[in-house]
Amino acid sequence: PQWFFFASQMRHEPICKKVFNKKRKPFNSFKQRVQGTDIGTVKRQPLLKNQPVKKSNWRQHHADFINAIQSAKQVTKAMQEGRPLPPPPPPSINPDYIQCPFCLRRFNEAAAAKHIKFCEEQATRRAIAAKITKQPMVSKHVHTCIVLETDLPNYTLG
Repeated sequence: PQWFFFASQMRHEPICKKVFNKKRKPFNSFKQRVQGTDIGTVKRQPLLKNQPVKKSNWRQHHADFINAIQSAKQVTKAMQEGRPLPPPPPPSINPDYIQCPFCLRRFNEAAAAKHIKFCEEQATRRAIAAKITKQPMVSKHVHTCIVLETDLPNYTLG
């Protein structure tokens, strides 16, 4: 119990009853955050129930992980023994990725849609440029450089 001066108590009681008899509304922090922004006007899109569920390929990921660990152990062992390093393991091919028909690289669905259109335009540009200049078409994605000893007479190997 609170101890008040008599005049203060007469004033306090009705206010206290009024405050404690009211039910408070639950505070909505989202409403508070979006106030004054455009977020409140954006409508959420309903989730599509007929979305195709992608099949999990955890076995492939697990096998790739095990192969990576084994090849790393072989590299560490070769470095400790002073032997030449073994070749790196071949990259695994993700079956979910789509291969570009122009440069043969692989992309996920969203990136493939953008890339294939871009790569097709580049391929046609290179083909037109090759016809105009009468030079062989060279892909920018694959580049090899060979230095011949006959090209550089003062160049020695070893």
